[in-house]
Amino acid sequence: MNDLEMYREQLALCDDKLIDALVERNAVVEKIMAYKETYGMPILQPQQEAKQKQRLEEKLTDNKYKDEIYDVFRCILKNSKRIQARKLFDYNIVLIGFMGAGKTTVSDYLSTMFAMDIVEMDQVIADREEMSIPDIFATYGEEYFRNMETNLLIEMQSRKNTVISCGGGAALRERNVAEMKKNGRVVLLTASPETIYERVKDSDDRPVLNGRKNVEGISELMEQRREKYEAAADIVINTDNKNVLQICEELVQRVTEMEDK
Repeated sequence: MNDLEMYREQLALCDDKLIDALVERNAVVEKIMAYKETYGMPILQPQQEAKQKQRLEEKLTDNKYKDEIYDVFRCILKNSKRIQARKLFDYNIVLIGFMGAGKTTVSDYLSTMFAMDIVEMDQVIADREEMSIPDIFATYGEEYFRNMETNLLIEMQSRKNTVISCGGGAALRERNVAEMKKNGRVVLLTASPETIYERVKDSDDRPVLNGRKNVEGISELMEQRREKYEAAADIVINTDNKNVLQICEELVQRVTEMEDK
């Protein structure tokens, strides 16, 4: 065996060790998830992730392969999050609710904590049509837009572990609700009219609020939609006076409880 063959053999042995270590690590991730569930501990613990990153930084100080190892660990951590997501819910999470209820904030956080894909329905439709949502309404009408929502919800049924953030009016159409249910769990995020107003008052991308961007107008529209929202939802979570961690922890807990029933 010449030196090159010897080095290749050493490399193969390293690869075997890495595979064994990754299998063991993933199994430990599942054990941690099971432990948290058994003892009713919070699933989302961002402070633990911060500790892991700090430990890695300390371990790699002055290591000449630091950047390459960091790159590998980013993938490892991302895959660990995916394992957690699959264990918690092997389906899509569909977020509905009035504009400003927190759908985008919650979907971004879930994506960060569980490496889940995000589909912002309004953004996807706007990108595909190459025009803003108000322009789609003005040019083609609401029915055209709702049909696009329905088709996108059907399209999403081929995916799993995706957070689907629906526009404020998506759940008002019965066909849309039926397609949402086929995706997974439908989570309704709510907030008071006062909270909604504070969140949307500076936005010009809300065509349904034209002429009534005030607490009274928002309250009236929310009440008109409330019955259909609640009928569509598997879970209802109020977001008033809660940070995104608290909201997402409640979401995970209640989704998990539904699966245990």
